[in-house]
Amino acid sequence: MLVAEGRSNLAIATALTVTEAAVAKHTRNILNKLGLPQAEDTHRRVLAVLTYLRG
Repeated sequence: MLVAEGRSNLAIATALTVTEAAVAKHTRNILNKLGLPQAEDTHRRVLAVLTYLRG
C-alpha cells in the first residue's frame, strides 16, 4: 500500500520502523516475484501497482 501511495523507501522504512535497506530488499524481492525485470526505461514500482490493481 505504501508503495502504491508513491512513498520512497526511506518514507516506508520510517512508517514501518525498519531500515531502508530492509525495505529495498523486500521491494526488490516482490518486484522479482512479479516478473518485473530491472530496466532503465521502466518504473517497476508503478508496474507493480498496476499488476496488483489488475489482479
